[in-house]
Amino acid sequence: MRRRQFLKTGSAMTMAVVTPTFISHRLFAATLPANLTDLGALELSQAIAQKHVSCVEVMQAYLQHIHRHNPVYNAIVGLVADDLLLEQAREADRALARGEYRSWMHGLPHAVKDLTPVAGLLYTSGSPLFADRIADTDSDFVARLRNAGAIFIGKTNSPEFGLGSQTYNPVFGPTASACNPDLTAGGSSGGAASGLGTRMLPVADGSDMMGSLRNPAAFNNVIGFRPSADLMRDTRPATLPLSTSGPMGRNTIDTIQLLQTMAPRQITGQFNALELSGLQIGWLGNLDGYLAMESGILELCNNSLRTIESAGATVNPVAPRFSLTDLWECWTTLRHSGRGSYRRYYDDPEAKAALKPELIWEIEQSMLLTQEDVEGANQIRENWNQELERLFSQFDFLAIPTAQVFPYSKHVEWPQYIGDRKMDTYHRWMEVVIPGSLGGLPVINVPVGFDADGRPMGVQIMGRYGDDKRVLEFGLAYEQITDYLQQRPELV
Repeated sequence: MRRRQFLKTGSAMTMAVVTPTFISHRLFAATLPANLTDLGALELSQAIAQKHVSCVEVMQAYLQHIHRHNPVYNAIVGLVADDLLLEQAREADRALARGEYRSWMHGLPHAVKDLTPVAGLLYTSGSPLFADRIADTDSDFVARLRNAGAIFIGKTNSPEFGLGSQTYNPVFGPTASACNPDLTAGGSSGGAASGLGTRMLPVADGSDMMGSLRNPAAFNNVIGFRPSADLMRDTRPATLPLSTSGPMGRNTIDTIQLLQTMAPRQITGQFNALELSGLQIGWLGNLDGYLAMESGILELCNNSLRTIESAGATVNPVAPRFSLTDLWECWTTLRHSGRGSYRRYYDDPEAKAALKPELIWEIEQSMLLTQEDVEGANQIRENWNQELERLFSQFDFLAIPTAQVFPYSKHVEWPQYIGDRKMDTYHRWMEVVIPGSLGGLPVINVPVGFDADGRPMGVQIMGRYGDDKRVLEFGLAYEQITDYLQQRPELV
């Protein structure tokens, strides 16, 4: 590829005023990087739009990178054949030559989480029951990405039916952290996060019930954003869902741009890096010792919070006035109550034999619940929302570690212990994410660095319900005062 100069959007973008469809037009002082996969998504988008690179060149660079690294990390599954992808890239170039520019994703390679249908692509949900299933329609947000010009290259790996914060399944096997291929990428959006961290994807979509956008973002040193629970829906539901789709990116700007394309309703107004001076942040830590926490996590988070304080914010420890055991009981009740849809597999002996034990356990727990149990859980949830309102009357944001353990072996299904505390369920080790999930809050994972073994970690920044824009603007400001996202792994 010829070396060409083009307009700069790089790291300086975090200092600029950002809107969903505008990219700063300052010239690059240097030429394009040798590897196009090193460009951020918006940088790459602008290079394509201004014809500094072709869609074919971009696709060739990504396919070469994927073929080299994906056999090690296993982030992308169901990869479409090279010749078909290159033909789609050629057609995208021909469209540009005709003056037809679809939108900012024109010609960008994209892989969708394998819990979401993409017409014509494999759609396994990580289950052997659907190992050969091909989707015949696009989901709503996939249709929006397609209309924006994305070229779908395959899917990103997910645990079976998205259950668990460890991405492994009997169809494709485990996905590795971008920071260490021996360790898990987290989950359930593990393939998406690993694909970002290894530079096999420009941006990635995911979904989040129990930290599935946040935990893998922390385990791969990228950004993961869980939107307010109704943002990804056309109308606000009567009861806020526990799960939502959301965006992931190598930086906050790219994450914002993808969110604006995925969501049926755009967040209005310009995005500016938030002024940190004067902000009040409530630090939840390990909830006064309630949460088991692997050694080193709190130290990394505290170091990061001190950096935020040096920029003028005030960080104060805070403990909710709430029974945390009630919160866990509420969470598990509502979570189990949603597993009734899997009963048809449970009742079929052949299908049941193909289910992971954790799903069987959740289905059986759902069969024990009464309507009174669910009503009681919803009342606890309402009480928790009132407590969140009280906390947000004192603080602009709440902060808490993104995970209770560092990335662990990808061959371990889930941590049985944290320190000397035994985990009594397969998801107890991710209890740290449920305060945000139950509140339906907008939450961004931002990185806090690495331990002595090079294992990454993040911190969750939670905002008031509906305050998605401000949480994302915090992410923009955080990138100005830290350099964690610039610390890239040595890929195998």
